[in-house]
Amino acid sequence: MVFRMIAVLESLGGWLNAGLALVYPEVCQLCGQSRATPAEGYVCAGCRGKVKLIERPFCDRCGRPYQGAITGRFECFNCKESELHFSTARSAVVACEMMLDLVHRYKYNRQMWFEPFLANLLIGRAEPELAREKWDFIVPVPLYPAKEREREFNQAERLAHRLAAATGIPVNGRLLRRVRPTRTQTILTRDEREENMRDAFALRPGCHLNGERIVVLDDVFTTGATTSACARALRAAASGEVCVWTVARGT
Repeated sequence: MVFRMIAVLESLGGWLNAGLALVYPEVCQLCGQSRATPAEGYVCAGCRGKVKLIERPFCDRCGRPYQGAITGRFECFNCKESELHFSTARSAVVACEMMLDLVHRYKYNRQMWFEPFLANLLIGRAEPELAREKWDFIVPVPLYPAKEREREFNQAERLAHRLAAATGIPVNGRLLRRVRPTRTQTILTRDEREENMRDAFALRPGCHLNGERIVVLDDVFTTGATTSACARALRAAASGEVCVWTVARGT
């Protein structure tokens, strides 16, 4: 019911924040103590301050952050040992416990008020980086149809549209499809994740690529198995370079 109410309010555009303020008190939905507005995704300044932005040094391929005085560009051991099909992966923030809880509540409990907060984190880091080069499409990681019907939305696609509005790079949510159901990645080892995602994605019938440079977008990057599987399907269909952007990065 809450999800449908928010969807109706979103359709009214500028009335969303006012509508949410009538339904929910302006209090942080994480700590429950400080003031937070709908425009802030109901996340207060104190909780926002706990978010750790990803800065260098990080792996030049997968974006995994590292501690220490590493001054040059480098590729981590995991990337050297893995067959990754994207050129680079970047994330806005570290996937700390608070961020993972927030993303989980957004995805699985339909707490859609967190979306502006997540989108702003993503846009703040991705927009200036993507502006340096020409990219043709943003492709959100697709859900299996049955899972999307159950959840009633695809969080990656919603975040992709927010990023598209900020960057001018169009979303192509019809290009890629998930052709078989997969197990939840969170309970699997690295090897199990790669096997779980093997051949899970394919281009939709009738779609064609001719060297287009594509941004694959998801909410959380952990081992890269999901986004690499998407990139593999796109590259096999004759795309150009594929990069990955996510809101959060597991370490």
